[in-house]
Amino acid sequence: MTPSLATKYRGLALLLLRLGVGLIFVVAGWDKLMDISGPQAFFADIGIPLAGLMAWVVAIVEFVGGLMVLAGAYIRIPTPLLAVIMVVALFTVKLEQGFGAMRLDLMLLVAALALFILGSGKYSVDHMMQGDTTDATPAAS
Repeated sequence: MTPSLATKYRGLALLLLRLGVGLIFVVAGWDKLMDISGPQAFFADIGIPLAGLMAWVVAIVEFVGGLMVLAGAYIRIPTPLLAVIMVVALFTVKLEQGFGAMRLDLMLLVAALALFILGSGKYSVDHMMQGDTTDATPAAS
């Protein structure tokens, strides 16, 4: 029986998803880290408690978590954290601005959750650390 397209290219599809999601978070986190005063002021303006500290937490989680997603390293650690950041963004800012403002945040939330469920795939640090050198993608990877 011939494998389906989804089965045959599962690892590649997960790699593409990781590259897109990871790159967006790395850039967002880097921008915050390069001028943390902007996010700190914004967080204070929208009423986030401990705005100064939370701006640092969000910036670091986005940057480091994005790098982990890009590499496919310990993917089940950063993806729920990134999903929480997107939920907070949606409910504190984007929801009142309408669907147009929510699209990217919503897509990143769904993609982070999908990566949490599906794992990194075979083109990842996680897969290499399993010691599996076959082409088969493990069900939980």
